[in-house]
Amino acid sequence: MRQLLAAAFAATIVLSACHTSPRSAEPGTRSESTAPSEASRAAESRKLATLLDAFWQETLVRNPLLATQIGDDRYNDRLPNSLSATYRAETKAFDERWLAELARVDRSKLTGQDRLSHEILERNLKLDFEGLRFPSWMIPINQFYSLPASFAQLGSGQSQQPFRHAKDYDDFLARMDGIVVQLDQSIANMRAGVAAGVVQPKVVVQKVRAQLDALTVDDPETSVYWGAIQAMPATVSATERARLTEAYRAKIRDVVMPAYRRLRDFVRDEYLPASRDTFGYGSLPDGAAWYAYLVRVNTTTDWTPDRIHDIGLREVARIRGEMERVREQVGFAGDLHAFFRHLQDDPRFYYTRDEDLLEGYRALQRRIHVLLPNLFDIAPKSDYEVRAVEPYRAESMSGAEYQAGTPDGSRPGIFYVNTFNLKAQPIFGMETLSLHEASPGHHFQVSIAQEVQGVPAFRRFGGYVAYEEGWALYAESIGKELGLFTDPYMWYGRLADEQLRAMRLVVDTGLHAKGWTRERAIAYMVDNSSMAETDVVSEVERYMVIPGQALGYKIGQLSLTEMRAEAERELGAAFDVREFHRQVLIDGALPMDVLRAKLRAWTAERRSGATTNG
Repeated sequence: MRQLLAAAFAATIVLSACHTSPRSAEPGTRSESTAPSEASRAAESRKLATLLDAFWQETLVRNPLLATQIGDDRYNDRLPNSLSATYRAETKAFDERWLAELARVDRSKLTGQDRLSHEILERNLKLDFEGLRFPSWMIPINQFYSLPASFAQLGSGQSQQPFRHAKDYDDFLARMDGIVVQLDQSIANMRAGVAAGVVQPKVVVQKVRAQLDALTVDDPETSVYWGAIQAMPATVSATERARLTEAYRAKIRDVVMPAYRRLRDFVRDEYLPASRDTFGYGSLPDGAAWYAYLVRVNTTTDWTPDRIHDIGLREVARIRGEMERVREQVGFAGDLHAFFRHLQDDPRFYYTRDEDLLEGYRALQRRIHVLLPNLFDIAPKSDYEVRAVEPYRAESMSGAEYQAGTPDGSRPGIFYVNTFNLKAQPIFGMETLSLHEASPGHHFQVSIAQEVQGVPAFRRFGGYVAYEEGWALYAESIGKELGLFTDPYMWYGRLADEQLRAMRLVVDTGLHAKGWTRERAIAYMVDNSSMAETDVVSEVERYMVIPGQALGYKIGQLSLTEMRAEAERELGAAFDVREFHRQVLIDGALPMDVLRAKLRAWTAERRSGATTNG
């Protein structure tokens, strides 16, 4: 999620997963006598590999939750205080030290994946270092990303923390001490934010308070954390079961819940009254620069908020035109707004039981799995499960989310569906949502990235919003090619989801760069879509607290669509969409400009081969 590569790099490096064939010297290149020897290249490659492995191992020590997420159990008992001033100072030193280590590697001796990895890590570290100037630590909690909620999910026995043996339970007992430190640190940081004028909007703090109310209980057995005890496997002996049950009861009652109670009371009594009545980052100290930075991070472009806003306005208008054509196709007599209301009100477009919705997505999982070979010649080894979003976080969550599994497939990916409001989950939107969150969207892409060989771990498990969300939105766009969207209402569902991503360009930049109010943003989305107002409110409040993230979807998808069109023009009859998709996916997540350079190099090589063969 970092700065653009220099044009010289993009022009000179071939970024495919396989080794490229050697080329003869060209004007301006090193002569054979001065070019690095194979031995020196190999030595520098080994040096970089050692450095990247050490970097990754230190990254996991500093981020043990990431280690747990990818199935590395070595640090399952740890939760460092990542909100502290000490941790921020360590992060600054970490970035500076690893930039210095990278500078000791002779990049001129690196080729292919090695050079790519060097360039990407350098840009990652530089942009991370740049972001340290902004006081995100002062606003550590919101209704969308909240460690109090996500840590409870982790300890529920239904998430990424393993609970297979007694040791796993002891690991999480130790890790719970860390959440107590983090909750108390959150209070201290938010007090500093109040003093500095860096606080969350009042309307979202009210949602945070509701979440904390739901998570704070008197009886340990009614806590989300008790889920791990309820799900304790038979592999745990009776003696250990009794010990762990009492240990969890005491820890939840005497240590964890008092910390949640302190945070809840602080949010209710001190923070909520001090929270702001404005909505965008433009009202925060240095907010314009902060938002511009987040735009660069999330889009991997240097596009300005004004440019993105204008693109969004054009896309919203285009998609409205497509929606009008669907309205005419199905023979609806009223105007588009009446069609929106019809889609919201007609009961045939909605399930009335949670389980029917979930089973509908499971049926789609089976159907899409059969269709994937039409457009893909690769697939992940791991599968995914469809689950409902847990009740304690459902009210403020968006419609769905994906949680990655482990690379070895021992823990599958999870496609979470929010059943809180079934009117926000229309049947006509199910095909496109499944394509986005599961296969060939997030589950497909993330799993392939984790499984790919020959790529360093920081790239296999890292990511860029524009690439990952752009790919998921692109996955929606190829639904007709795949064999879906044969029903015009299902095609409308695809347009409705694309419209959401287009509106995000307008609303996110509107809130943070143009002074829009929450109410104006809600009205704009209601006016241009058939979304349930509860879903619109959740979306707008999401953009308020994670600025820029929502921009990556449409910008990434537009970039991928342009790349494919360019490859089709260049290759003509030799273009194979399955081969194109393989090239997009096989190197893991890449910044958009790097991916474009890779695909142009691949296209040139394919065209050269086709000419030679012809």
